[in-house]
Amino acid sequence: MPMLKAFEKRLHSILRDVIREFGTPFYIYDERGIIENGEALEATFADFYGFQEFFAVKACPNLEILKIMRRIGFGFDCSSTPELIMSKWHVGASGEDIIFTSNNTSLEEFKTAEETNCILNLDDITMIPKVPKFPKLICFRYNPGQFRTGSQFIGNPVEAKYGIRDDQIIEAYRQARERGALHFGLHTMIYSNQLDYTYMLETVRMLLKIAERIHYIGIPLDFINIGGGIGIPYRPQQTPFNMPAFADESRKLLEGFRERFDFVPKFFMECGRYITGPYGVLVATVINRMSKYREYVGLDACMSALMRPAIYGAYHHITVLGGEERPIKVVDVIGSLCENNDKFAKQRELPETKEGDIVIIHDAGAHGYAMGFNYNGRLRPKELLLCQNGDVKLIRREEHVQDYLKTFDFEPRTIKPKKDEV
Repeated sequence: MPMLKAFEKRLHSILRDVIREFGTPFYIYDERGIIENGEALEATFADFYGFQEFFAVKACPNLEILKIMRRIGFGFDCSSTPELIMSKWHVGASGEDIIFTSNNTSLEEFKTAEETNCILNLDDITMIPKVPKFPKLICFRYNPGQFRTGSQFIGNPVEAKYGIRDDQIIEAYRQARERGALHFGLHTMIYSNQLDYTYMLETVRMLLKIAERIHYIGIPLDFINIGGGIGIPYRPQQTPFNMPAFADESRKLLEGFRERFDFVPKFFMECGRYITGPYGVLVATVINRMSKYREYVGLDACMSALMRPAIYGAYHHITVLGGEERPIKVVDVIGSLCENNDKFAKQRELPETKEGDIVIIHDAGAHGYAMGFNYNGRLRPKELLLCQNGDVKLIRREEHVQDYLKTFDFEPRTIKPKKDEV
């Protein structure tokens, strides 16, 4: 969607000065907008059955951003050893402030999770005997299969690699209890970038039905976790997710559950995109204007910095700084990667551009830098923070060629393998 007006006003008035100091390309995040958005989420669910938001680290894994999340009061949703290390030892979260959702998990990852004393969220029933030291609190990720539909990002639940099957879920809790677990949670996530709050409401309803089945084997759940998946309106014509309505109607479902069973599980979620997505942009410079069979605007950034349009066909709104009064042209906006899908936009109507113009790619505050890569030897850009007091500070430097070559700096090692006897 077009930049949120307050963020746009704060950024546009200083952007050229920021570029003179830092150069392009760069990501820049709006601290004030992120905090206000996070606090609004907290207020919406205030006194809401033990509500806790666990920020999805994968959305924006920058230490300064994670520190902001911690100040708001959020925990962290992690899915790898580096994310656990960042959350625990660099940001200061501890114990049940962290959820580790495993998928095809290694023994080393289980050991790191044990060291953080986090909430372990198991993704498959076969993982239960593989956990070295089984925790007292355990959670399972549920896959409803044919009972729900998914999205292009996560896939059809029947085909998805995530979660425990419906016919296995009760047995998973039985086995966990046998291994010594005393407290239990239930998690699911089957959709990404969902704007229809009624879909997410059905997820709450679904989890409460599973909670009821688990209750009948003598296990009252400590919490349910609806995961992430709440979206943002990338396109101007899209309607934002109705969070107040979702909270109100979810509360009614939880109250109904409490009336029936005389207890109610806590309510967790793992928003990432919803928190930071609208409050980050990728800023780049036009370095070429080319005319082939189409008209092309070439930037000094490429899909290695923002891959969503290339791999998902995702839409990101684009503006040209100072281009409001210019004639409109239809162009493809491209990078320099040796891939024809290295395009931020295809056949997009934009103000006429020239070399040196500044282009702003909106809603890049989640799953932007985080999904970057180094194909073609392309290097990831710097990240900046527009602070609440108006300062702009560097919060991650750009990659250098030396970083790209760093993994070739190692002690030589060679072996002479022995052939196995046949």
